[in-house]
Amino acid sequence: MTTRPDLLSLSIKCPPPDEGVVEVRPIVNGRDLLAEVVPGGAGDPRYRGVSPRYLLGRDGPLQATATPHEVRLAWSGCGVEECCGALYMTVTRNGDHVVWAGWRDLAHQDCDLPELRFTAGQYEAEVLRAGEDRSWEWPAEAVARLLEAGLRGHGDWLVRWNCELEGVWASRKEPDRIHVVLMHPRNRADADLPWLQFGMTLPISADAPSVQAERLEAQLTAGDPRATAEVWGGSHDAEQLGYQWPPVDPLSM
Repeated sequence: MTTRPDLLSLSIKCPPPDEGVVEVRPIVNGRDLLAEVVPGGAGDPRYRGVSPRYLLGRDGPLQATATPHEVRLAWSGCGVEECCGALYMTVTRNGDHVVWAGWRDLAHQDCDLPELRFTAGQYEAEVLRAGEDRSWEWPAEAVARLLEAGLRGHGDWLVRWNCELEGVWASRKEPDRIHVVLMHPRNRADADLPWLQFGMTLPISADAPSVQAERLEAQLTAGDPRATAEVWGGSHDAEQLGYQWPPVDPLSM
C-alpha cells in the first residue's frame, strides 16, 4: 500500500500589533502543526512560529537539499531557547520528496512528531509562494530586511571594527524606527571572554524602503559604528573592552 504524501501550506499569521507577532504557521494536511505538537492542542500558546523574514525566501532555511540541515520552526515562552525552548526539525531533499524529521525541543521532552514526507514539487512551490508574499510587511520591516541584507554583504566593514551583526529589527509597535544590533568582539570562541552588545536606533521616513536602506547602509559603513552606537548589553566584565556602561536612569528603577 502506497502512503499518500503529506501536503504543506505555510500560513503567515499577522495579528494586530498589540495582540502578537507576525509568524509562520506550518499547516500540514489541513492541521496547524505547531498546535498539534503541544499537549493543550490549539488553545495551548506554547509555540510561536518564526518570523517570515527568517524562515521564508529563496535562500531561507526551508529550502531543501540533499544535505540535511536543521531548521527552527518555532520558539516558546520568553524566546530564550536555553530557558523556554524552541522546536527544531531536520529538512532533507530525498529524490522526489522533501522530508521533515528529527524533531527536538530540549526544554519540552514531550515533543513527539512523526516524519513528514512531501512531494518535492508541491513543497518547493509552496515555499516559493509564501516567500514572495510580502502583504504582511510594514515599511519599517522592509527597510530592516533590506538593510540587514546589505550590511551582511559588507563583511569587510564588520571585520575592520571587530564586530558582527546580530540583526536589524523592526517592531509594528514602533513604525517610525528600526534597531541595528552589533556584537563585539566578533567570533568569540571562548564564552568566558568579555563581550559587548552595541545598538543603534534609526528613524524611518516616508521614502521608499529600498532608498532608505541604501542610504542607511552607506552611512553606517562609512566609519566605525561603535563611535555612534550605544552600549545595550554585555558580560559583567565588559568594561575591560574600554567602554563604559550607560548611566542608570533613577526613574526607571
